[in-house]
Amino acid sequence: MSHVGVPRGAARKRRSLALLTTGVLTLPVLAGCSSGDSGASGATAPQDIAVAARNLVAEGGTVNWAVDALPTTLNAFQADADSTTTRITGALLPTLFPLDVKGMPQLNPDYLESAKVVETEPRQVVLYRLNQQAVWSDGREIGAADFVAQWRALSGKDTAFWTARNAGYERIEKIERGVDDLEVRVTFAKPYADWRSLFSPLYPKDVTGSPDAFNDGARTTLKATAGPFRLRGVDKKTGEVTLVRNPRWWGSPARLDSLVFRAVAPQNRTEALAAGKVDVADIDAAAAHRIAQAVGGKGADGKPLAQGPGAQGPVAQGPGAQEGPAAALRSWAVVHGSDAKAAAAALAAREKNRAAAEAYATEQAGLRAYAVRKSLEPAYTQLALNGESGPLADDRVRRAVARALNRQELVDTVLGPLGLPAQPLGSHLALAGQPAYKDSSDALGGQDTEEAQALLADAGWTPEGAVKKSDGTKAGSEAGTKETGKKDAEKKDAEKKDAEKQGTKAGAADGKAGDGAGRREPDADDGLHIVGDDNKPGDGDPAGGVTHVLAPAPAAAFHSSALLRQAGHLSASGTSEDVPSGVAAQDQRPGGAAGAYAPAGTAAPARVPDGRRGPLGKDGKPLTLRFVLPSGPGSEPLRSVGDKISAMLEAVGIRTAITKVSDESYFKDHVASGDYDLALYSWPATAYPATDDRPIFAKPVPATDGSLLVEQNYTRVGTDHIDQLFDQALSELDEDTAQDLMKQADARIWAAAGSIPLYQRPQLVATDRKLANVGAFGFGAPRYQDIGFKKPQAAGAPANKKK
Repeated sequence: MSHVGVPRGAARKRRSLALLTTGVLTLPVLAGCSSGDSGASGATAPQDIAVAARNLVAEGGTVNWAVDALPTTLNAFQADADSTTTRITGALLPTLFPLDVKGMPQLNPDYLESAKVVETEPRQVVLYRLNQQAVWSDGREIGAADFVAQWRALSGKDTAFWTARNAGYERIEKIERGVDDLEVRVTFAKPYADWRSLFSPLYPKDVTGSPDAFNDGARTTLKATAGPFRLRGVDKKTGEVTLVRNPRWWGSPARLDSLVFRAVAPQNRTEALAAGKVDVADIDAAAAHRIAQAVGGKGADGKPLAQGPGAQGPVAQGPGAQEGPAAALRSWAVVHGSDAKAAAAALAAREKNRAAAEAYATEQAGLRAYAVRKSLEPAYTQLALNGESGPLADDRVRRAVARALNRQELVDTVLGPLGLPAQPLGSHLALAGQPAYKDSSDALGGQDTEEAQALLADAGWTPEGAVKKSDGTKAGSEAGTKETGKKDAEKKDAEKKDAEKQGTKAGAADGKAGDGAGRREPDADDGLHIVGDDNKPGDGDPAGGVTHVLAPAPAAAFHSSALLRQAGHLSASGTSEDVPSGVAAQDQRPGGAAGAYAPAGTAAPARVPDGRRGPLGKDGKPLTLRFVLPSGPGSEPLRSVGDKISAMLEAVGIRTAITKVSDESYFKDHVASGDYDLALYSWPATAYPATDDRPIFAKPVPATDGSLLVEQNYTRVGTDHIDQLFDQALSELDEDTAQDLMKQADARIWAAAGSIPLYQRPQLVATDRKLANVGAFGFGAPRYQDIGFKKPQAAGAPANKKK
């Protein structure tokens, strides 16, 4: 489905933001976090691709695959490469180490006989042994010259090449031919743990050998390829990219004759599927429900659903389905009544409804040809907290926000309807099922309202701070008493006048319709909703049953030290150079690292009578965070998540001003520019966190003009120690040690509380029921040569389907 923001591009280019905006925000929960477990811990879901052996897949046919839009470039290393670029190049170009179902890179025997580190001193050397049959579609052998050209284009030394990112290539010292043309020796100037990430996809030297070919030529065409398919052409008029079987492919031949990627907007997918225009399409939950309904006649709750608009039965689906017996009787009476004009209008409405019902029934009949494949997408959704300025620049406030969130409740709400296993994500750097996964969320701690309130109090945000501003007058002084009395009198006068105005408005509201009474012009705040600013019980004067909070004496630095100690404990290091060694034993929480705590002696504020926390403030300024959300038609589920987060924050006294902006400007004008306090967006997962995730969590550094250089760290929260751990892991050639360093880094990222992972996203794909080896791939890379239509004996369908 489509996502707001910069599209994802190739794995080795700068990782791009994938922002959740559509109905794919749905799937269920099995269990809570299991802190400390690794690898297999957490909820996982298998691939769902209708696996079939190649001998059961017919030869021939065409598959039409829906994509959001035609790719702007076929060069996966350019900044505007997107998910469609990645999808197409995966079928055309060599990927030396594709990911398996667990998100681990595996050697691709179609291109490599072997690849390994053969020397570590004085330099790291990787020796690639190429498959002797591997050739480009123009007949030239794949060789060292292609590796050299791609290294030079992506190393960053020649600025004439427009590249998105040079990670890994800048560490290469030289590339040379081995003992024969099949060997390629790559020598690194600095050790590089993620060497398997390089040269995927591998382009021919004709593309990477010159800036013109790299920058412009590869945007619209690829003359030479080396995959099971080759490029026939890109048709901008029809919105199609057509691939055909590569006659020079040396591996298992593609079962399909052709593969067509067709641009279909997400909101048009259901119609395109019903009309048979596409065979494979990412879909949202609503489309998945319609397909399930068409196939089984049952809804998400398993109860029978009446099919079509206006259908009889307890639950009707489609246009006009909500019309009940009373409405039908009323319509009949109007049609047969004495008012000819009303009767004509009613007849027209009934005819329109009948036409809609027929169209709906036709679509449902078409949708019966499809199955919904579902898994977990290799991407996760997070709550980002902008720590550059404002209240969230204080790490205590960020941790209070995190401690106020019931992540399990969010997962239960968002991921419930689809029947896939899920649970709150415990890592920023790996997903459940990956060997590097470890739940380090205890470095911050789980939901705890009292701890959140204590953290806010320690930061100076209190109920009394929201209603008065210190003017230096001593409590109980004569001046203070007179001023208090004056303010009370003014307050009573204002209340009296407000009551009179309300009475006047009430009388005006009872006037005749159409006289304009009670109307107002829209003001500038329309569309801006402040959660907690709606006069609910418990708001207002803190004197109404709220116990005043005494600000704790210990310094804020102590609390940060406690958090870093916990992070050190959870990362199995046991120590941290970030923490002073002399810490009083009585200031440590019994039981070890159980979460983020306010300093000893901090009293949690008492709850207001209805269990809600009153508004907080400091020096008369209320604690309100700007929560920016996309406003597009496919963003309703994301906005629903935002609303629930806002309610959770309100419960501890944090108000949120929800601002809805267009999908187009959400990333560029708000997330990337830092114009937000809170935001929801997603990052794709990776098998190479030391390379791919470092820019996301790197500590921002000041630029010469006074601004911050944030790379991709849009929360603006980072530490030197986190950067050091990434750098160490990037140069660590022992995989177990590198993974341990990444787990330590993740614990500290949790403790910094700039990003709160929520859940792994679902992946819903509609596929023709007769198709095999395609659907919801999860982590795994597609094997395009194995995709095809099942043979008649297996599917009861023609072997060579044409569309």
